[in-house]
Amino acid sequence: MRLLTGLHEADRVLTQRAASRIPPGAARVLSAVEESAESTKLWCAAAGAMVWLGGWRGRKAAAAGLGALVVAQLASNGLCKQLADRPRPPAEWIPHDEVEDRPDSSSFPSGHAAAAIAFTTAVAPAWPAAGALCAVPAAMVAVERVQSGAHYPSDVAAGAAIGLASAWLTRHAPALFLRHWL
Repeated sequence: MRLLTGLHEADRVLTQRAASRIPPGAARVLSAVEESAESTKLWCAAAGAMVWLGGWRGRKAAAAGLGALVVAQLASNGLCKQLADRPRPPAEWIPHDEVEDRPDSSSFPSGHAAAAIAFTTAVAPAWPAAGALCAVPAAMVAVERVQSGAHYPSDVAAGAAIGLASAWLTRHAPALFLRHWL
């Protein structure tokens, strides 16, 4: 019980700090990046650019990223959000008007973070330079979800864990399947 109390207190402190200490100009940039990531638009556009510019390596990276993204979205939004009915952070913790533009779904986990981390982590082994480029907006999306009051930091951490697991699964599942079933 004390662990949950400590987690709730850490979530409160970190959410309030992120919401009040990020300068308004930086918050607008974070919001613009998050808006581009809405409905996975940013990651689909990145995959398209990889296919167009990257030849075989780009196609491999794009396929890996999109595969991991789909798994992450199914796990986070299709399963976990349905099982966890966690409310969004209290509006009084957020000192700006972005708090009015939050979804009504469960706060846990962050589907945005899951998708961003899954895509980026899956792309990196296939094309490290593209993975490094994707890491910047992925990190910005994760920070924005807390700064805007849409998620607790623990929601973003859980989304990141789902994203990492999704990328690992999409990379290793074919070999595991073949080794186990064939």
